[in-house]
Amino acid sequence: MKNILLALVFLLSGSLVAQEWTPLCNGKNLKGWKKLNGNAEFKVKDGVITGTSKMNTPNTFLVTEKNYGDFILEFDYKVDEGLNSGVQFRSQSSKEYNNGKVYGYQFEIDGRWSGGVYDEERRRDWLYLLDKDPGAVKNGEWNRARIEAVGSSIRTWINGVACTNLWDDMTPEGFIALQVHSIGNNSKLNGKTVSWKDIRICTTNVAQYQTASTAPEINSVVNTISPTEAKDGWKLLWDGKTSEGWRGAKIDAFPKKGWVIENGLLKVQKGGGGESTNGGDIVTVKKYKNFILKVDFKITPGANSGVKYFVDPGLNRGEGSAIGCEFQILDDEKHPDARKGVKGNRTIGSLYDLIPATKSGKFNINKFHTATVIVKDNHVEHLLDGIKVVEYERNNQMWNALVAYSKYRDWPDFGNATEGYILLQDHGDEVWFKNIKIKEL
Repeated sequence: MKNILLALVFLLSGSLVAQEWTPLCNGKNLKGWKKLNGNAEFKVKDGVITGTSKMNTPNTFLVTEKNYGDFILEFDYKVDEGLNSGVQFRSQSSKEYNNGKVYGYQFEIDGRWSGGVYDEERRRDWLYLLDKDPGAVKNGEWNRARIEAVGSSIRTWINGVACTNLWDDMTPEGFIALQVHSIGNNSKLNGKTVSWKDIRICTTNVAQYQTASTAPEINSVVNTISPTEAKDGWKLLWDGKTSEGWRGAKIDAFPKKGWVIENGLLKVQKGGGGESTNGGDIVTVKKYKNFILKVDFKITPGANSGVKYFVDPGLNRGEGSAIGCEFQILDDEKHPDARKGVKGNRTIGSLYDLIPATKSGKFNINKFHTATVIVKDNHVEHLLDGIKVVEYERNNQMWNALVAYSKYRDWPDFGNATEGYILLQDHGDEVWFKNIKIKEL
């Protein structure tokens, strides 16, 4: 019995040591911290660090002198109305990057966006933008925040409510910093404050103390499947390095020209602007039936391309693109096709020449966007950057009538196939693809 009790004491003491928290502020002064970039003021009183906004100064950061890799960080914060703030983690500052400006992950403190993760100094902007208010923030009151950064897993909570569930590996370690955001010359915000207290960190055996998150995961690691995605059935359709799994739509091998694989991107090169006249379309070597397909894409000015599904390459062995249902990829502002068709059914996100996409916000041609196609038997949806823009049913009278008034009317039983190939289109314009993933249902 004595030995059992000793063993229990040893295990419990080991567990307590493993979960030991270290305060990041001594409650009296700013020992262990330094100020960077701006001239806003930080003070400590009664265990609370308070930052005060100041006009005509850039973002000001109170930075730990020590760097941290894997950790669990907890703190309380309170911010005056109208003031933007944040807590940096795994962040850095060097003369080589924007002359020493602080950059890296930021736990956002800004009303309903609080708890999201932003990549400071516009390195990549938002990494995890909350699509709806989780209702966790208590305005004008103290809020309890938690950040877990373990390997590529980054998760956040506010008052126990899950906010961010991110998979990202760009920066494995860096300092922690408290931000007073620039207010420019806005006198109404001058002198407002943001405060932090009870800032503590755990850096020992942190993987054992990760918290399950109910927030949906976003994987920002290019051309990878995270452990959560793998468990959920997701697979890469393109490995980011080779042409494995793909071939030309009208040939048995991958095209020898017109397509380039470089720096984790699959690029269709600039041609003459015609359909499938350079390298030609490429298709998967496998057919798919019920699935969720995600493709990240970026286009050049005036570009035209598309992602097709239920493709049967045998339907069109002549000139032009292979035949299938198409998620339209287009520069609506500069390509004339956007003003053709019927009621905008050739604009970005549309089911090409059949169903117009609803508007999902301003399209930024300088960024990657995500095309998602969901197929459940005869029910199909298109999503652009996570927003549903098209929804329809196939294999019925209405569908067949729709096809009869489109450019596909000459193709027997178009769009009603049980399964087909997935296609990336060569339309003669330079377009980039990455993060091509599928989950079979």
